Amino acid sequence: MTTSAGPILRARDVTKVYGGTHALKGVDFEVAAGRVTALFGENGAGKSTLMKILSGIEYPTTGHVELDGRPVELLSPRSAADQGISIIHQELNLCPNLSIQDNLFLAREIRAGFGAIDRASQRATTVAILRSLEEDLDPDRPVGDLRLGQQQVVEIARALLQEARVLIMDEPTSALTAPEVEVLFRVIRELTANGVAVVYISHHLDEALEIADDVVVLRDGRRVATADAGAVDIRWIVEQMVGRDQDALFPHRVPVIGEELLTLRGLTVADPANPDRLAVDSLSLSVREGEIVGVYGLMGSGRTELLEALAGRIPAQSGEVLLSGAALESSGIRDRIDRGVVLVPEDRQRDGLVQTMSVGQNLSLAGLSRFVRRLFVSADRERDAVNRMISDVTVKTDGAGASIGSLSGGNQQKVVIGKALLTGPRVLLLDEPSRGVDVGAKADIFELMAAQARRGLAVLFTTSDAEEALHIPDRLLVLARGVVAGEFRRGETTREELMSVSDGAAVDAAEEDAT
Repeated sequence: MTTSAGPILRARDVTKVYGGTHALKGVDFEVAAGRVTALFGENGAGKSTLMKILSGIEYPTTGHVELDGRPVELLSPRSAADQGISIIHQELNLCPNLSIQDNLFLAREIRAGFGAIDRASQRATTVAILRSLEEDLDPDRPVGDLRLGQQQVVEIARALLQEARVLIMDEPTSALTAPEVEVLFRVIRELTANGVAVVYISHHLDEALEIADDVVVLRDGRRVATADAGAVDIRWIVEQMVGRDQDALFPHRVPVIGEELLTLRGLTVADPANPDRLAVDSLSLSVREGEIVGVYGLMGSGRTELLEALAGRIPAQSGEVLLSGAALESSGIRDRIDRGVVLVPEDRQRDGLVQTMSVGQNLSLAGLSRFVRRLFVSADRERDAVNRMISDVTVKTDGAGASIGSLSGGNQQKVVIGKALLTGPRVLLLDEPSRGVDVGAKADIFELMAAQARRGLAVLFTTSDAEEALHIPDRLLVLARGVVAGEFRRGETTREELMSVSDGAAVDAAEEDAT
């Protein structure tokens, strides 16, 4: 472990006030060279506000920031970057219409003679940085064509190119596979070995604790705890963050299982990015009324393609999908919603929300047809339904008219779930429903899922989080390369067995036996 004689970057008694809201209340925070400081806290605890101040996006109301022991004014992100402070944002800040290389060098192009852009040098540098992250991507490929995890890697690569002394990582692994996380951790250790100070923010508590040297916890805008990472565990972190035991995160329920509602027989789905590859290969499963079925799998397992095919977003090549025994013929999203099958997508920003709409407009968007009377939308019925749903899914907001961008990630996710529920579904599909939200919001989302199962809905969700897979579903399917590699009831398996089954070894063995 590399140590430092003192902090590189320090916030002293920092307060930030927005109108009547105190986002930060006299916070002291520091990071040292060669060390990883994990910053924990629920959404709304003040983490993002503090990081915005340290990276020049926001300015403190009171207090100040010190760099190398001297007060410094960080008036803009460029000002912070010029002084060696770089940030990887939770929500990707990329231009989807530009290539990977253009995103990496946007506003800091390599210049050749007469000021022309040296594209050959930029390309070579792009290839090198992507190889260091073990991603074999074409530098000229548009970022919009990449899957979410690859876009996350591009965001990380762009920050690494700045050669920062302080690197702030806000949810850097939210869309990464387990092997990609391992690569990122290797890069972080290389950075700290060279004296870089890293601030690491993640809702994956075990992951953050693994890479951290120091731990800081914020709650309600105040720093409530600091510790050496080796001296604490996840239970301690959760208790400091939310004031309750970790076991309270997962709902305790005795399922009441009804009739078979959703049935899949031999479903085969091509990979949308590579039609010659099968994302889902002859998969069969069923979900009953009142049952929560989980699908655990790593990136590339086919879990997202499975749910998108069920929701009508992508076509299936073959197989049957039945709802209460009646076949769902080839149809699009609108028809599936009308039949009672609705999806909460993995990427809430891109696929789940309309950023220019209010909270209420986003909630009612997919279910507007339920409020139509004589060719007109009944504003009273829509308003009542929206307000009731805001209460039911516990969205923390100033009201239905509030901007969707004013909500935390966890509350935005609740809006996406509420939007799905306002369609009146019978089958609720959720793709990574807790991705990028804090532990408190996770607990709320898990309870929402349990509540829908108690109402008799069939709930099918995917996850790449082993703890969720072990604790939430009544029945768990492990997907590897589009094939069910294992099936377990709650309490029947361990984290180690889950990881072993999901790596595809069992699938390889079965294929060898078949040949």
